[in-house]
Amino acid sequence: MNTNDNQAGQAVVPANTTAKEGDVAAGTKKEGWFYTDVVKEHFFSPKNFLDQESSADHPYKGMVGSPACGDAMKVWLKIEKDADGIDRITDFKWKTFGCASAIASTSMLSVMVTENGGLAVDDALKLRPQDIMMRLGGLPARKVHCSVLGDKALRAAINDYFRKSGQVEKIIIEQGRMIDKVLKITDHDIEEAVLEGADTLEKLQQKTKVGTGDPSCIPEVEQLLRFYKDKYFG
Repeated sequence: MNTNDNQAGQAVVPANTTAKEGDVAAGTKKEGWFYTDVVKEHFFSPKNFLDQESSADHPYKGMVGSPACGDAMKVWLKIEKDADGIDRITDFKWKTFGCASAIASTSMLSVMVTENGGLAVDDALKLRPQDIMMRLGGLPARKVHCSVLGDKALRAAINDYFRKSGQVEKIIIEQGRMIDKVLKITDHDIEEAVLEGADTLEKLQQKTKVGTGDPSCIPEVEQLLRFYKDKYFG
């Protein structure tokens, strides 16, 4: 392994690299780095990382994204009933193709859902990207989408559990109409991003990566961008 690579297969940013404008999370800037110490810990030493997919014996799997167009995440879950009959996530393995933020987000997510005996499935479904970012101490503004992907990969794996355990009525359907079918981004996701300040296609892609997974949807994305800007900001 190259000394500049970490075990998840990503190049390590040299310590003297200067952060670019817009890449610094508020209150976390340090000389030579634009990631928090927690993010760096999970990047250099990922938790619950699965090296060989063939060794996975976890029955429930979720995936979001595509390596061909950017970040992709695969997660494997073990879900068991506790003494009170509550379904809990007792183990979470993962593999991520992406940047330091994508790796750190998935690593942190794996810790969050398995700590203290495992998170109840119902509570895991309530986790949102903001919860992951809070535990990481923040992410660079252009990397927020990484925690969004982790959130969606977890829900996909839980849906797999619902299917295989015969609880089809509990399967979660992504809110809104699917726009980017590769990254599973809906019109609701685009609406939320516009409300958070994404007023150009570039900013929208920084937040969601919409269109990088399915470029054919770009014209519709631009139409939705104009619609939501007019709707909320005139």
